[in-house]
Amino acid sequence: MKNIYEVLKRPRLTEKSLALQEVHNQVVLQVDRRANKNEIKQAVEAFFSVQVEKVRTTNMPGRKRRLGRHQGRTSDYKKAFVTLGAESKLDFLAEL
Repeated sequence: MKNIYEVLKRPRLTEKSLALQEVHNQVVLQVDRRANKNEIKQAVEAFFSVQVEKVRTTNMPGRKRRLGRHQGRTSDYKKAFVTLGAESKLDFLAEL
């Protein structure tokens, strides 16, 4: 297994991810592009001390961005939707 700090990058805190957290007890995380579902599950369980039921992943393509007349592109990344167990709870905004 890779180091858990290499697998987990950052939480994706958007309105949609916060709604998923409240309604379906899911957490949305940005993870390493080479990480598989088993590595993500083990890293989340070890780092946050919660029980993980299911992990879904998706590769997100970068978006085109403009700054004046210059055009660029954001980086591609991998996003993981982690479903927590019924007794597990994780709230990123409460820890701030």
